[in-house]
Amino acid sequence: MKIVVNYDEDETLKLAIDSAVHLSDYILKIKFSDGYESFVDFGPFLLKSLHPSIKKYLLINEFKNFVIKNGNINWNNYELIFPISDLYSGKI
Repeated sequence: MKIVVNYDEDETLKLAIDSAVHLSDYILKIKFSDGYESFVDFGPFLLKSLHPSIKKYLLINEFKNFVIKNGNINWNNYELIFPISDLYSGKI
């Protein structure tokens, strides 16, 4: 028996981040390729972390120094990156 699964193009549509704007403290407004906007507060995650390479992003200048790369928010060449699904839901 051979099982074949066909996917429509809509099902395989890749979600990406189009833009991100720093609003205040550790909050970013993120716009996705489907037009949805999410407001994500990274503060609780950063404050809970004990790892020095993550704690350094509590410095606002470090936190604000992100880029959109390959459809995702990226800090310092993949030192800090999050799953797009988490950013879309607004919960990290």
